[in-house]
Formats: sequence, structure tokens, C-alpha cells
Amino acid sequence: MAPELDPVIHAPTRLRITALLAASEEVEFAFVRDTLEISDSALSKQAAALEAAGYVRIRKGYVGKRPKTWYSLTPKGRKAYEAHVAALQAIVAGSGHSVLPR
Repeated sequence: MAPELDPVIHAPTRLRITALLAASEEVEFAFVRDTLEISDSALSKQAAALEAAGYVRIRKGYVGKRPKTWYSLTPKGRKAYEAHVAALQAIVAGSGHSVLPR
């Protein structure tokens, strides 16, 4: 049976967002935007798609008087991300190429 890629995560920007979130408990909007070097609108749009799938939790609040937004993977999102990465690894392994540099 062929590995199944998750169509929600597979889009390059969403994959990069989930990979970044998988390494942390919660990440602030500006950190994600700056790390991935994407626009505010691109991040908002892609994060909304991940939230709609139940993969990302978006929390809004304030630090002092400044509004802030934080992102975190939900348990469903973490499981989907890990399954997607495993599918990518299986595809690469099936090609006869190593995932890691030699």
C-alpha cells in the first residue's frame, strides 16, 4: 500500500508551519512569520486552513496593550504531521535514496 500524504499539510507553506510548530509547545505569530519569511496575510491564510482541519490551535491575547497571536499544534495536528513525515520518508526510502546525506 502506498504511503498517504495529508493534502492539508502537503502544501509547502503549511508543511513548514507544522514542522516549526512540532518543535515547540506554542509559537508567537511574528516568530513564525519571520522564521518562514512569509507575509502576515500568507501566514494568516495558511494557519486558518490548518485550524479548519483541526490541526492548529490559534490563541489570541494581549501582552500589555499589544494584541498577540500564538499558534500550537493540536494532538490531531501532531499525529497528522508525524504521519505525513513518515509517508514522505517511505516514499524517499522506496526510491532507493537515503533521506540523510551520506
